[in-house]
Amino acid sequence: MSNTQSNEIEVSLLSSEEIRTRIRASQYDAHTSGLAPGKLQCNLAILPEQYALDFLRFCQRNPKPCPVVGVGDTGNPMLPTLGRDIDIRTDVPRYRVFRNGRFVEEVTDISSLWTDKLVTIALGCSFTFENALIRANIPVRHIEMGRNVPMFRTNIALSSAGPFFGNMVVTMRPLREEQIEKAKVISAKYPQAHGAPIGMGDPSSIGISDLSQPDYGDPVEVKPGEVPVYWACGVTPQNVLRAAKLPLCITHAPGHMLITDVPEDAETTIYQEPTQQGEKI
Repeated sequence: MSNTQSNEIEVSLLSSEEIRTRIRASQYDAHTSGLAPGKLQCNLAILPEQYALDFLRFCQRNPKPCPVVGVGDTGNPMLPTLGRDIDIRTDVPRYRVFRNGRFVEEVTDISSLWTDKLVTIALGCSFTFENALIRANIPVRHIEMGRNVPMFRTNIALSSAGPFFGNMVVTMRPLREEQIEKAKVISAKYPQAHGAPIGMGDPSSIGISDLSQPDYGDPVEVKPGEVPVYWACGVTPQNVLRAAKLPLCITHAPGHMLITDVPEDAETTIYQEPTQQGEKI
């Protein structure tokens, strides 16, 4: 077993807050699939305030790939509505930095890039409902393989808003035919984590040419008797932000999410301290 695999196994046993502490201390920078079961995971879009309203309009018009679960205050890197002591500058395993539509670098800390003009927008992630699938004895192939989920660009056009436009990105999970309806019902209960699948079967029907060559993440095998099932993906806004050619925008690296303290099945995505829930700390 590699040191990376050993580290992932150890981190998988930690709470959401403990995992963020590890990430902040530069002790973990791998993907977050399967971590902190029961807690909401988030995609990120960090952009100048002058573009934030149009981007939120874009998300409102395209809720499947862009379900908004949190919005930070302008210039404030803390996200109290999503958890205890979340600092968006340090608490994500990996970030991607774009300038004028061009990818510049992937980093593990954005403190040096933060300004009082930036706004953080957090979007739901399909990693959230995977825990529910596993509890229902529906296997999730990339978790079984210790890999990141495969993600693909599609030809599914989205509704535009201001400078924001583009096509949907999807995640793919292979399932046996008899598991599909159950997986639909389960994932539909998580609309803030992309909800039910957007399609299944022939990848060419949504513009995917080769399932063995994902645009993001890692490939997984589709075994005989299995059907590829597609869910809307939070990498979608990364492509949209890039196409808008903003002077600066920052996202999570695909598969490297913000892990919040909000329960994945919460009615709203507003974090409450345990004492407010009648629990003991």
